[in-house]
Amino acid sequence: MRQAFKNKRLGAAGLLLAAWWCVFAAGAQTPAVATQTLRVVGGLAGLHQFTRNEEPFWSKDLARLTAGKYAADIVPFDRAGVPGPEMLRLMQYGVVPFGTALLSNVSAQNPDLAAPDLAGLNPDLASLKKNLAAFRPYLEKNLRERHGVELLAVYTYPAQVIFCKNPFASLSELAGRRVRVSSVTQSDFVSALNAMPVVLGLAQVVPSLSSNSIECAITGSMSGNTLGLADHTRFIHAMPITWGLALFAANQAAWAALPGDLRALLSQELPKLEAAIWAEGERETGEGFACNRGLPSCVEGRKGRMTEVPVSAQDDKQRKELLATTVLPRWLSRCGTRCAELWNQTIGKSSGVKADTHP
Repeated sequence: MRQAFKNKRLGAAGLLLAAWWCVFAAGAQTPAVATQTLRVVGGLAGLHQFTRNEEPFWSKDLARLTAGKYAADIVPFDRAGVPGPEMLRLMQYGVVPFGTALLSNVSAQNPDLAAPDLAGLNPDLASLKKNLAAFRPYLEKNLRERHGVELLAVYTYPAQVIFCKNPFASLSELAGRRVRVSSVTQSDFVSALNAMPVVLGLAQVVPSLSSNSIECAITGSMSGNTLGLADHTRFIHAMPITWGLALFAANQAAWAALPGDLRALLSQELPKLEAAIWAEGERETGEGFACNRGLPSCVEGRKGRMTEVPVSAQDDKQRKELLATTVLPRWLSRCGTRCAELWNQTIGKSSGVKADTHP
């Protein structure tokens, strides 16, 4: 039965493969001027990381950089009919030759990949960069050897922060409130605050706030503004709970099949795209707060009148305690005993938070 299911799943993957594969497609009649076109699945539609960075790079910059020799078609994964939690597996099978996978999506089946963005681990972008750098060699090796996927870039979205309808002055005052979360690690953090995590998609946040099904929500500072949370909540906490890392990777066979000059170009240009997306994440984090508060520095969002709750010394102390006593142990319980050693060899060193190898 298990094998039959697997074969059925692979058969479905084969049908998708017929639709997505065509790593190259002739774009002109004469071979001398033919353009070879990559098929790429990008990140989340509508967010600036996609509209300002990913989409222009693949749809415009690649052709410009190669004088029209190569081009690419890109579609955001949430509009491509590609299930987010299956993205890594679809890249492994070659169904999606070049794709973007949110760590929060694929970590349900691969909990070790959640390590660099555990809730409470990265209170600022500098911490996120440092912890990802410590974990990245393992990430590259794991994706290559276990999944048959070549890691080409790691992207980040803006800081995921807490919006609330009613006043609060510290994290501890969230106890008893129903809080929207979008990942298991956020749920662990909220539970440790003695609050009630509620898993909801973005489209459900505003209706749930309006109906009082939830009182608070964790989402990006700018995406929350775009959703209209400045009209539905009054307080926003300054502490990033998570960020939202995404992998851009290629099926190994698809990567190996590229002409050498194209592989060399992408190896040179994708780190630049990664840096631009990280800069966008940092900028949007700040502008999200400015817009929600209605500050003059808000340029693109809608100006609200929210009150920013600053991160107190007690909040930072509590963040560290919750990470060490709840978030990290719960991740280890999902990940297995080998992950304690993995953590201590990588992020444990960069963060100073050690995992218990003998629970």
